[in-house]
Amino acid sequence: MQITTLTNHISLKRPLEGGNEQQLAVVREVLANVKAQGDTAIRTYSEKWDGVALTDFRVSQGEIDQAVANFDQVLLQDLTEAAANIRFYHEQQHRIGYRLPLADGSYLAQRIIPLEAVGLYVPGGSAAYPSSVLMNVIPAQVAGVKRIVITSPASKNGQLPDAVLVAAHILGVTEIYKIGGAQAIAALAYGTETIAPVDKITGPGNIYVALAKREVFGEVAIDMIAGPSEIAILADETAYADEVAADLLSQAEHDALACAILITTCESLAEEVAEEVERQLSTLPRESIARQAIERFGQIYIAETMEMAIAAVNSLAPEHLEIMTVNAEEDTQKITHAGAIFIGRYSSEPVGDYFAGTNHVLPTNSTARFASGLNVDDFIKRTSIVYYSEQTWKQNAPKIARLARLEGLEGHARAVEARGWEKGEV
Repeated sequence: MQITTLTNHISLKRPLEGGNEQQLAVVREVLANVKAQGDTAIRTYSEKWDGVALTDFRVSQGEIDQAVANFDQVLLQDLTEAAANIRFYHEQQHRIGYRLPLADGSYLAQRIIPLEAVGLYVPGGSAAYPSSVLMNVIPAQVAGVKRIVITSPASKNGQLPDAVLVAAHILGVTEIYKIGGAQAIAALAYGTETIAPVDKITGPGNIYVALAKREVFGEVAIDMIAGPSEIAILADETAYADEVAADLLSQAEHDALACAILITTCESLAEEVAEEVERQLSTLPRESIARQAIERFGQIYIAETMEMAIAAVNSLAPEHLEIMTVNAEEDTQKITHAGAIFIGRYSSEPVGDYFAGTNHVLPTNSTARFASGLNVDDFIKRTSIVYYSEQTWKQNAPKIARLARLEGLEGHARAVEARGWEKGEV
């Protein structure tokens, strides 16, 4: 990794993966065909791209039961405990609305209403991502969403990974479809003969999934278009180089476009971490991916002061931030822009990815400046309520009418006056 003296101008911001015209054309064609042809188009694309011919693409209860029976019992317990931790954390985000009494029985209120149906996309292919199931489904359940749908591409044998089905089983989700790619997003957005449409789509995917989510936004809501993974580590002389290097690589192995940055006030730590990264890379199973990420978006910065280092972190607004300093708790309070913060040497980023309970669906590409990680609020609507009594209306109608006319909206003024202005009641 390259070591650089910190300046006041560093940024994680990279060009977002927007796809090319050919990819966008494919996505638009898929969306149009699924919208028009429904299940027929889904089967065609599943056979064309996933190499699997499906007559029925809904996962049966028998398939779920078999996956649970086949699954390692220790891992089952681990997933169950992780789910409990995630639920415990997200239950603290539950909202109940409010009612503000005014004079004469009038009131203002806000109702919290859960979305009725959401769709979760789980990536497939060569890997299984049960953690994606837990992180997306549990906040929706806590919010009170009645219908939760999972879609994921089937393997060549027409099955979904046992781990994904087991995670769904733990959460009680049974509406699961063996569909991937842009066709899955189309099915969730528009519906087919088999799949009823949803109100919001969440979950990561490849470029075709990302483009499809962008295209259907407005027809349905989406969570975010997340970019490659990012980690920044703020460390001083108290940090251990081998641990810092391991944490940097934990994100570099995600994607060749992943970003791993160390900001430190200790020059010797910077040098040791650079050596450790190279040493650990040589034995990492995903070395080819991680090495590309480190070479393209890996960096070590040396700051003169901790104040400069903290300012740099806030400028980066990273997805994940680890703080390994002598005053880590105090330094944490000075961070204003980060998707998630991990404090101390025992709180490595994977702790949050899998088990602690916080959500691992987080803003990337410096969007932590204004965005938050996936949470219960993403699965609710807030409806405002106004009730004016006759007396409150009488007191305020002239004021409202004047304000409407100030903006040149005579119809607005007449609407509020119609209740009694012409009837001599005001």
